[in-house]
This record gives sequence, C-alpha cells and structure tokens, in this order.
Amino acid sequence: PVRGAGAVRRRSHRGPAYEALPCLCEAIKLLASACDVLSHIDPSRVYCVASRGSSSRAYARIHGLSRAWAAVGVGPAYLIEVVYERFARLTPRGRLRVLVHELLHIPYTFSGALRPHGALVSETAVSRVLECLEEAGLARAAEEILSSCPAGPAF
Repeated sequence: PVRGAGAVRRRSHRGPAYEALPCLCEAIKLLASACDVLSHIDPSRVYCVASRGSSSRAYARIHGLSRAWAAVGVGPAYLIEVVYERFARLTPRGRLRVLVHELLHIPYTFSGALRPHGALVSETAVSRVLECLEEAGLARAAEEILSSCPAGPAF
C-alpha cells in the first residue's frame, strides 16, 4: 500500500526489557524493619525489577497484585519497577528517596491496592521517613545497599 502525504511511519518497538534487582529488595527489608511508617510492608511479597528501554519520564513505578489472585494461590504482592536509565544516574540518597516514595504507595492493609499521591504519598512524607531512618542510624546503611546496585547497564 502507498502511504499518503503526511503519513507517520511507526517505529518498531519491542518494549522494555526487565531484570530482577535484588539490591532493592535488600534495601526494602532494612526500611520495613526500621521505620514504623513502613512496618506493615512484608518484604517477602515485594519484588523489584529494573526495566531498560522504557520511554517513561518516571524514575520508578509500583504495580499491585490484588488479593483476587488468592483464588489461584497467589496473595497480594507488589512489584517495584525502576527505569534503569534514569534510576542509575541518581545518587544513593536520590535512589533512597525514590524507593521510599514507591513504598509509601503501599497501604496499611497490604491488599495489593495502591495509595494515590496526597498527604500520605508526598515529598513531606518521604522526608519524614528519611528523618526516621536518620534517627535509627540506618539511612547510611540503606544508601550503601543502594550504591551497590549496578551503575552501568544491568543487562
């Protein structure tokens, strides 16, 4: 078929590639045990991946798996996806802020649902969690874990 004048050619796009990112899971274990605001999080039910090739402007996003999946033997869970090209450029403190922000989207019910941005998921809330980590003396430990995340292409 002949393309008309002004037709836009679509580029072929295979979508982003994904790879597990265990360093984030280690940081989540530390955060969930250190701060009351995050104590409802079950780190064994939070999975972490890096995506490469995404055109998203976000540094990370969180996906919920609702309790409806319990019917097939899978309970509520969450997947944190970091957009690797953007996330890898952040400082360890910046990575920690992004991770805390995504964890704040998990409600106290741990039901697979997500909290929207607002009073409970905001820069102020992230700062409060970071202050909690500083008081517990664990902010530096979390940053060290996150600095161990690969800085180059993971895959």
